[in-house]
Amino acid sequence: MNTIKTNNGRKVVKISLIFFIFINVVWLGLPFTMAILWSLVDPQHPWSYPDLFPQKLSLARWKIVWEQTSLATALFNSYTIAPAVAILSLLLATPTAYAFGRMTFKGKAVAEMLTLIPLVMPGMIIGIFFSSMLISLNINNTFMSIVIGHTVLTLPYSIRIMSAGFKSIPQDIIDASRDMGASFWGTFCNAFLPMLKPSLLASLIFCLVRSLEEFSISFVLGSPDFITVPTILYSFLGYSFVRPDAAVVSMILVIPNVILMIIIERLLKGNYLSQSTGKA
Repeated sequence: MNTIKTNNGRKVVKISLIFFIFINVVWLGLPFTMAILWSLVDPQHPWSYPDLFPQKLSLARWKIVWEQTSLATALFNSYTIAPAVAILSLLLATPTAYAFGRMTFKGKAVAEMLTLIPLVMPGMIIGIFFSSMLISLNINNTFMSIVIGHTVLTLPYSIRIMSAGFKSIPQDIIDASRDMGASFWGTFCNAFLPMLKPSLLASLIFCLVRSLEEFSISFVLGSPDFITVPTILYSFLGYSFVRPDAAVVSMILVIPNVILMIIIERLLKGNYLSQSTGKA
């Protein structure tokens, strides 16, 4: 009986693994591969039916997009907004995350649910609301406006990630630090901070990625003068749609995000808490 169960279990695992690989190849592999190929199509040798692959590959399209669009400005804007959003979101989320992770109070479940509201609201609605609010407050700085809008979108992620980090810290370590006479700041630096490093870095990187790929708020609050990489990408999807140009911008937008997500996976892969307490 045990042999039959083991064989059936192996078959289920094998089928599940094959299905998982197939879904990822279809859902992620093919679009990513197509985007790479389209971004490398040589302008002098268009890729069209019945060619299965491009006749010639080159980086000429990358050069054209870089020289003939405002991509450099968009990259600068995106990569100055995103770090500001990530840091601001983390600073604003930490007190709330501490309350959710370490405290018990009436209405806690409702409060946790309310923090998720920005996740279910379309970015365009948030952008329109903020544009009206910022006009009423006489805030005319486009950079600041977009940073505020992106921060609202990223706060739920920071709060969730950080609250999980606070919740997983053993109370024994905190009590030991206090018993040894450490101040509040000393307890935070010596007991909380070392174990919160994965959550801090994951929250920063996740907010960074979310800000980099946000289009709606950037478009509503920044259009037409302030551009980001997503707004340039969406501009290629209009009447002047050129697939190779869109593929180039897509790669510029996606590749850094993939690298950042890999870093998140590495940070959260191991059992950091057990290693830090000597119980790994």
